[in-house]
Amino acid sequence: MSTGGFPGRPVRPGDRLRPVPGTSGSLLVDNIGELVTNEGRPGDPLGIRRGAALLVEDGQVAWVGSSRDAPAADRRTDAGGAAVLPGFVDSHAHLVFAGDRAAEFAARMAGEPYTGGGIRTTVGATRAASDGDLRATVGRLRAEMLRQGTTTVEIKSGYGLNVADEARSLRIAAEFTEDTTFLGAHVVPAEYADRPDDYVGMVCGPMLAAAAPYARWIDVFCERGAFDADHARAILACGQAVGLGVRVHANQLGPGPGVQLGVELGAASVDHCTHLTDADIDALASRRIDCMCAEGEHTVTVATLLPGAEFSTRSPYPDARRLLDAGVTVALATDCNPGSSYTSSMPFCIALAVREMRMTPAEAVWAATAGGAAALRRTDVGRLTPGARADLIILDAPSHLHLAYRPGVPLIRQVLHNGVPR
Repeated sequence: MSTGGFPGRPVRPGDRLRPVPGTSGSLLVDNIGELVTNEGRPGDPLGIRRGAALLVEDGQVAWVGSSRDAPAADRRTDAGGAAVLPGFVDSHAHLVFAGDRAAEFAARMAGEPYTGGGIRTTVGATRAASDGDLRATVGRLRAEMLRQGTTTVEIKSGYGLNVADEARSLRIAAEFTEDTTFLGAHVVPAEYADRPDDYVGMVCGPMLAAAAPYARWIDVFCERGAFDADHARAILACGQAVGLGVRVHANQLGPGPGVQLGVELGAASVDHCTHLTDADIDALASRRIDCMCAEGEHTVTVATLLPGAEFSTRSPYPDARRLLDAGVTVALATDCNPGSSYTSSMPFCIALAVREMRMTPAEAVWAATAGGAAALRRTDVGRLTPGARADLIILDAPSHLHLAYRPGVPLIRQVLHNGVPR
């Protein structure tokens, strides 16, 4: 299990911050035209500062203020009047896989419906791949994400679906992120098609035991054709018993019990949320971001929306406006995977959220940064305030608005991760 921080409470600034090469000395980023801090002032959730500067020391944000008041630093980066944002936090991605499902995509574009059955195709290719092949795929996609401004990413297993391949998927994922998720309950593999109870027993027993040392979270695809509420509850409870935090794939293909189950179990996030009842929305609204328990731990259950999946499957988009108007905490993520959402671009998802899901640009940017951090119960990322990790992006644009206003344009000029230019 990852060190420093654990699923039972939010990660706080400094919890998992380690010295990294290149972070010695201080760095001043100044002449910022628009700085998105996510401070959350009333009426301005992005906490925008203009004519701003930001000081980085030891991989953390040390100071934020006006350029004219900027302190001295060892090094300086001139933003040239551009916008600076927190690095994107992609809280839902499936990067450990082998093979290609382009033909499946072409079939969908020709009119075939998406059912989730193609997951088994990827399982076969992943089981046959070497560690080196899987590692190369994760590395390639992680590098794509970083170039597009994603500085924090969650990575799931779920294409092994046996003890050895689930464990090695998570072991490889842990080389690239601290937020790894055990998704042995993605679908029931072909060899257990007539014995789903036996498969659930294996997931809860030897598979969980092998996977847990490399995981921070546990997830279940609670959906028709995958796992029903009883099986999902049993699997998630077993994960909780060994200290894993809960996430749920919920209500993607139709109405179902996933959202209610996630709220019942205190899940950090329920993801997809395409088909929701009024009761689902009420349940999520009861666990929004301003709910805190006595110990100060987040009790929020975030609705993580994945518009890349709807784009790729020609399915209805989630009604983000309905969620936001009800006070639900919303995140955006890519759902990067080889079948239903083969995109690594958070800017693309922001543009889709604004155009297709009726989010404002500010809501979409918040959801792709602070919202993603809330979905991972992290407070050290997704914001640019003193004590946060110095993960930031400089746009080739004067405002965050351009991320939706200029879709498909490579607007990320520079990325700093842990205060280091990438």
